[in-house]
Amino acid sequence: MNMKRFLTALLVGTVCAAAQAQIYTSEDGFLHVNLKKAIDIALDENPTIRIAEKDIELKKIADKEAWQALLPEISVTGTLQHTLLAAEMKLGGNSFKMGQDNTNTVNVAAALNVPLFAPAVYQNMKLTKEDIRLAEEKARGSKLDLINQVTKAYYSALLAQDSYEVMKQSYETSRLNYQIISERFRVGKVSEYDKLSAEVQMRSMNATMVSAENGQKLALLQLKVLMGVTANVGLTIDDELENYESNVVIPQILDQERQLLDNSVMRQFDLNRALLDRSYKIAKTNFMPTVMFQLTGQYQSLYNKGWELWNYSFSPSANFVVSVSVPIYRASNWTKLKTVKLQMAELEDNRINTLRNLNLAADSYRSNMLSSLSQVNSNSIAVAQAEKAYNISNKRYEVGKGTILEVNQSQTALTQAQLTYNQSIYDYLTNKSDYDYTLGRETYLK
Repeated sequence: MNMKRFLTALLVGTVCAAAQAQIYTSEDGFLHVNLKKAIDIALDENPTIRIAEKDIELKKIADKEAWQALLPEISVTGTLQHTLLAAEMKLGGNSFKMGQDNTNTVNVAAALNVPLFAPAVYQNMKLTKEDIRLAEEKARGSKLDLINQVTKAYYSALLAQDSYEVMKQSYETSRLNYQIISERFRVGKVSEYDKLSAEVQMRSMNATMVSAENGQKLALLQLKVLMGVTANVGLTIDDELENYESNVVIPQILDQERQLLDNSVMRQFDLNRALLDRSYKIAKTNFMPTVMFQLTGQYQSLYNKGWELWNYSFSPSANFVVSVSVPIYRASNWTKLKTVKLQMAELEDNRINTLRNLNLAADSYRSNMLSSLSQVNSNSIAVAQAEKAYNISNKRYEVGKGTILEVNQSQTALTQAQLTYNQSIYDYLTNKSDYDYTLGRETYLK
């Protein structure tokens, strides 16, 4: 049985993975994504989002249960009592039976209960609505957090991909150089030192390229996990960091204190404070009266011999009751009020501390963006200069005026400049993603 269950689960998992791959992959068998598509798939497939949505549904059900407490309650009960020996009352030397021995008494009753005034129920109805808003905000926060994580993972994959392409290009260049120098060494035009230097450069670039390739695979795997797609789905990113150079601009500085109020954590603080306010009002209802209306009707038949219920003679009766319950004193009611007040004070202190930390984080992200902005502009010029320097050193070596050391140094400088350029764009984009998340911006959700 365990083996059958295992095989069934394996089959279901395989079918689901195949179905998922068929939905998202293209004709070449790969899933081609850009940033928007990666986020769309993550929002559809990530279980965290589905859990948040189900939590909202649960809160809505609780809201229905709250107002349903005001609806009338109807109940029907039936009893059959067989008296073996009736109680006997003795009074003033006289005695009489409180019933008859070996008889049956049947009673069928219906009751209608209606709350006329129930302040705790009214406050609970408002509390559940506040709880729904809190659940919705938590769902929004989960989406913003997922978008931020996917965005940064996407940029990390781009950085790994571009770094691999740079190292691959550098390796190809060093390999071609090595082939040319080897041929020239064979005919005696260059020294063995030049050949060995070119070979060392080529092998060094090859090792770095392999390391960059592994980094690219790990970055893509992390992106897959956040997107919620299976590891066997081939993922291809049709994008590169250079396309985002136009997005590297001076961050717009607005009223940061006000913008931070859109942060999901800050909104949840405000909603939790509203919940505590409502809880305080619910605690105060313990000092208020409640009014209930009850209508009952019954049919009963007393002291019947035999078990032929359909032959019994029944008589009806009915009554209604209006009850008022007024609490006079209960010590725990005062304790509950004090507890809620302390919770409200604690929440306010946490809110102030969190706001300060968010301000510090936002300032840090914005400062990093400004730093990356200047680096992108400088590194872009450095790449152009490094390319020019490499071409010059290569030409000098070809005509015999330069050395292989100059060629290797210029190639290494070009590779480093390209990697630094990509890194500066990546730093700006990831800091901007964190900055937008900290401010609670939901541009993508709209």
